[in-house]
Amino acid sequence: MADLSLLQDSQEDTDGLLDFVSQDEMLTPLGRLDKYISSENVFNRQMVARSLLDTLRAVSEDERECVSVLERIDRLADDSEPTVRAELMEQIPHIAIFCQENRPSIPLAFSKYLLPIVVRYLADQNNLVRKTSQAALLVLLEQELIERGDVEKLVCPVLVELTAPDSSDEVKTEAMAIICKMAPMVGKDVTERLFLPRFCEMCCDCRMFHVRKVCAANFGDICSVVGGEATEELLLPRFLQLCSDNVWGVRKACAECFMTVSSASSPEVRRTKLSSLFISLISDPSRWVRQAAFQSLGQFISTFASPSSNAGQYFRDEAEWSGAQTHSSSADGSCEAEEGGGEQTAEVLSAASQEIPEQELFNSFHFWRTPIPEIDLELELQEDRRSAAPPLARKQLQELIENLEPHIDDPDVKAQVDVLTAALRATALDSGLEDAFLEPRAARSNPFSSQQPSEHLSAHTRRRDSSLHVTRDDDDSDVSDSNLSAEEERKYKQQDVVPQALLEQYLSMTDPSRAQTVDMEIARHCAFSLPGVALTLGRQNWHCLRDTYETLASDMQWKVRRTLAFSIHELALILGDQLTAAHLVPIFNSFLKDLDEVRIGVLKHLYDFLKLLHQDTRRKYLYQLQEFLVTDNSRNWRFRSELAEQLVLLLELYSAQDVHDYLRPLALCLCTDRVSSVRWTSYRLVSEIIRKLSSCSSLLVSFLGELVEKFCHSSKWSSRQAFAFVCQLSIEEECLSLDQFSEHLLPPLLQLASDPVPNVRVLLAKTLRQTLLEREYFLNSSNCQQAALEHTLVALQTDVDKDVKYFASVHPGSTRLNEDAMSTTSSTY
Repeated sequence: MADLSLLQDSQEDTDGLLDFVSQDEMLTPLGRLDKYISSENVFNRQMVARSLLDTLRAVSEDERECVSVLERIDRLADDSEPTVRAELMEQIPHIAIFCQENRPSIPLAFSKYLLPIVVRYLADQNNLVRKTSQAALLVLLEQELIERGDVEKLVCPVLVELTAPDSSDEVKTEAMAIICKMAPMVGKDVTERLFLPRFCEMCCDCRMFHVRKVCAANFGDICSVVGGEATEELLLPRFLQLCSDNVWGVRKACAECFMTVSSASSPEVRRTKLSSLFISLISDPSRWVRQAAFQSLGQFISTFASPSSNAGQYFRDEAEWSGAQTHSSSADGSCEAEEGGGEQTAEVLSAASQEIPEQELFNSFHFWRTPIPEIDLELELQEDRRSAAPPLARKQLQELIENLEPHIDDPDVKAQVDVLTAALRATALDSGLEDAFLEPRAARSNPFSSQQPSEHLSAHTRRRDSSLHVTRDDDDSDVSDSNLSAEEERKYKQQDVVPQALLEQYLSMTDPSRAQTVDMEIARHCAFSLPGVALTLGRQNWHCLRDTYETLASDMQWKVRRTLAFSIHELALILGDQLTAAHLVPIFNSFLKDLDEVRIGVLKHLYDFLKLLHQDTRRKYLYQLQEFLVTDNSRNWRFRSELAEQLVLLLELYSAQDVHDYLRPLALCLCTDRVSSVRWTSYRLVSEIIRKLSSCSSLLVSFLGELVEKFCHSSKWSSRQAFAFVCQLSIEEECLSLDQFSEHLLPPLLQLASDPVPNVRVLLAKTLRQTLLEREYFLNSSNCQQAALEHTLVALQTDVDKDVKYFASVHPGSTRLNEDAMSTTSSTY
């Protein structure tokens, strides 16, 4: 009995609930709204706020009912519960969009009913309601749902009033943040008239550093809106104060927005005032400020570039520049010979000028070669008097350098050669000789070669070597030359594009001490901004950045090298082909042998980099492309997929013969990859190779025969299916003529009609019906393959598999290549 009574009670409750639901269903939308909007249950009123948009849609056809709903919204806005007001404010943007879409039936609904609620909530006592209203206001401005006049008359005055001195600190900070975010949306005129005076006042708020921090964080945005004149007259003095604020968080915010402030300033102000100001931030006592400053340093330097300049207009033509440097170096060498050689040197020059070709006439090797025996005798006498290094030590140094020269590409060996060359140069200066090793090492295959210096060497090397001449009668020649070399080294880093102090600070970012005192990631920030700095300085000042770039390229952190690998193609575009071949190609080669995390950066832009190289240099990489097939992790299939995509682009850079000899094996290897996505990308690569080889009939016939043998006649059904897909793609992309297709690919393709695997026959049916029969060429009765094509299609229409029968009989308009071919083989992973 007890169980029966419980059952009866439960049934009664259920009936009551059903009656309640049925009563709500009988109410009109406005009736339900009135019923719950006055409920004492908070959750019911929250539910009303959530359902306002649905209620409006339900009554959208009746203008009077829409106005009634909007009036209820105004009533709900006065709810005493903050969660209800916050819920209402979240729905305001959606309701505003609805009102905008139905503007003819409910004109001025937003500005009359909704916007006053948003403005009122900006000063609400509850933090959640204020935050929600601020977010809603920004959304409404972004969607351009507020009229410009309403913004000036209703919104802006309220925000300015909220930043008044008598406002609470929290409200003042929030209002200033909204003002800064609104400035780009409302434009220059409104910002200058309504916001700018209060913004300048808040920058000097002595009581609350939070307000100053908000101003500092958004200073660049305000400068960008008001323009250069207002920035320099009104904002820049405030910015100077913020950069010297006693709170490190404010100074850090200034460092982070420095680039945008600089972009809004004139070049004179940028160079005279902002540069020194930024230097003070770099040397700030707070590590966090220094860290932010160094992260923004490269961006700040990039603002010194001329807005009308590009990578090709910073300097003269690179060949003319190299020629001018070579001529300058040669002239210095000839003057040196005239001063040190006397009459004997003049005779040597006259004799040499008759025997030496014109292009070799200014090579310093021909000037000192003949007097060597006499100089050696004199050297022995001087060594006795001056206690110089014995000749044996000199010969040992020469032998060591000769042995290391073939391995100069290794960075460690290069460093050793530099040290040994410096030691040898020092002994030469002590003895009064112009040593042969003063010539650039890369210009000769051995220390005594008579070839000209390589045109790819940096101008600094030629300028430095040509300037190191010594008079034998000067006892203090070693000291004076040492001072000259140090001075030349300082001049070597000089340029006039950006303030030298900024460049020196940027170059110091690779200093290991910076990682300990500033930021462990400082080298990566340096690498990230280096292309922008290089573009600003121009290729004529590349020598200023070369050492830094090489240091970053050999950094122990793979993230630093990865950053450079992803941007090396951009740097190559800035430097041009000659500097790229001389300085970037060795680093590019080292990246090719690096970790996969670094190699992927090179691989993603392989085409962009190789197309900038000379054809002979570019061909050398054909032998290295196969190295990309090997990865540290065999499961990294995206690496191989990216390789296939890059190979498609690389086809245009090489001849048909090179494509056949080097890229064809890679494509066929990728077509047999274990991962389906890699294979399908490779099939497209094969079709593009067919297009490339179509200009050479012999190579094309050979490649098509190989495709038939390896794919159409393969024992793997996925390979046979791939052959059908390649045929379909070749026709749709017009990779070869229809005559060539009919002769070499169509007969083996039709043989797949008897394939035992249905998936192969399905793709064959799609290829015949959707691709071949759309071409009038295959419908022509004069075509010798028409009968075989029709016979195959009839056989597929009577196939035992229903999918094959369907695609052979019907031509669905929506089933195209990308949808069907891929979906059919989705199980071939």
